Amino acid sequence: MLKDFRPLDRSSDTVLRERLQTGFLGLIAFALLLFMLVQARFILVALAIAIILFSLTSDAIHAISTRLRVPNWLATTLALIAIALGLLWVATTIMAQVNEIVFLAITYAERAQTMLPDLIERLGPEAQERIMLVLTGLNITGWIRALAGQASGVLQGSVLVILFVGFMFAERSWFPLKIERLTGDHRKAADVRRMISTIMHRVNRYLVVKTGVSAVTAFLVWLIFRAAGLDLAVAVAILTFVLNFIPAIGSIIATAIATILTFVLTGDTTLTVVICLGITGVQFAIGNVLDPMLLGQTLRLSSFGIILSLAFWGLVWGIPGTFLAVPIMVALMIVCAQIPWLRPVAVMLSREGLPDDETDGGAPALEASTTPPRS
Repeated sequence: MLKDFRPLDRSSDTVLRERLQTGFLGLIAFALLLFMLVQARFILVALAIAIILFSLTSDAIHAISTRLRVPNWLATTLALIAIALGLLWVATTIMAQVNEIVFLAITYAERAQTMLPDLIERLGPEAQERIMLVLTGLNITGWIRALAGQASGVLQGSVLVILFVGFMFAERSWFPLKIERLTGDHRKAADVRRMISTIMHRVNRYLVVKTGVSAVTAFLVWLIFRAAGLDLAVAVAILTFVLNFIPAIGSIIATAIATILTFVLTGDTTLTVVICLGITGVQFAIGNVLDPMLLGQTLRLSSFGIILSLAFWGLVWGIPGTFLAVPIMVALMIVCAQIPWLRPVAVMLSREGLPDDETDGGAPALEASTTPPRS
């Protein structure tokens, strides 16, 4: 009787060994991928931003070409010029505002050190001693230098993004043909193009709505600072606009920074509390009323999944990773939904377990024609 079970035991041992080997190989592949993501962070972040800009402008070019009857090459050229000028303007503006913040931070550093003891003396001697111990351990000068160093890298990244977008436009007409030859099947190629169009449509709508909502929030924060007669109103508004693209925690960080700057600039506790309450009210109203009303079910991402994506990409790519966390998660969810053995991942990433239950309208991001352009 024992001989009858030996082949079964051997087969089960073989299956277990193969599964262990597959698991170890998967861990090694993940470690190598993570290493490459960290080491090539600058290039990959620039490439991700270029893909997003290419996606946004592709829809715009399609709309301009069809509605205004503008030649496709002219619309593409104008879009590339607009992207280049816009990125360069954003880079120079960020550098100018960061330099202004660094200069004023050095100017108001001594004033902040003299005002902090008066602010925390109401908490008692023990709490005051602990807070001062924590504050003395903060390397604020190092943070300011790191901020200035990252701002100087924005211009280099902008030039790289412009180059990436330009070459993407040059290869744009060949994408459908490459997809069909890669898949080897017309139906599979159509499915891939449809999947890419869905990703681009959802990410584009998210970015357009988020840009509008962030602009409104930044404008209201600028009005609050100008009404109070405070410096750095433009810098705080730009910072609010940028940080609002970080889900969940971006608005909190922006409000905290604005509150701290208000106290450092004025030293008035009452005015600081009033401005903090005003900015908090703006962030709460827009974040809980306007933002969900405009976005609706466009993303349908799990809140817990967003936090995980935010933590992972923030750890891998730093601050740029926190801005790209949501678009990457959208793309990952849609791709996993199209692969049967990865569909459980897409279900877990979605809010209601329905990752692809949506009809995406709008113009297709990729042409269905596979005929190469004539020279």
